Amino acid sequence: MRIFFLSIVLIVLASCGTIRVNYDYDNKTDFTSYTTYNYFGDMETGLSELDEKRLMNALDATLGEKGFMFAEEPDVFINIKSSVYKTQQRNNVGVGLGGGGGNIGGGVSIGIPVGGPKLNRELQIDFVDAVKDILIWQAISESPFREGDTPEEKSDKLKAVVDKIFSKYPPQ
Repeated sequence: MRIFFLSIVLIVLASCGTIRVNYDYDNKTDFTSYTTYNYFGDMETGLSELDEKRLMNALDATLGEKGFMFAEEPDVFINIKSSVYKTQQRNNVGVGLGGGGGNIGGGVSIGIPVGGPKLNRELQIDFVDAVKDILIWQAISESPFREGDTPEEKSDKLKAVVDKIFSKYPPQ
């Protein structure tokens, strides 16, 4: 029984800091034909200027590893959108009171909220074909966000998000 509860606690703790990514793409697109990229000039990322720079550095490094090159006349334009939101509180402690005797029973239970709402960051990255002007690939990630992180922690977290996003690019 002790192992069961320990396993449940470990699963809950492991799921708290995960990065979740949803993908969508045009399945008729040949992604091997795209080798150059650039960013939309009028992007409203929703990030601070410093976080935007950190994210673009992480993107540049990861895209370079994938064989992409930055170009003034690219094959693909990249659009970035980001938002931070509060998640609903899901942790409760139940307190119960019960009694009974014979054929009569009864009980009272209440749920006490534990902890406050958590912050998550949603990051959306779009690849738009520069010639056809159509969306060809999109990734939307959700990850935990903390406002008080140091600049190094912010860089590391953004790099981890970008690595997770591009772990399944190009689509198979």
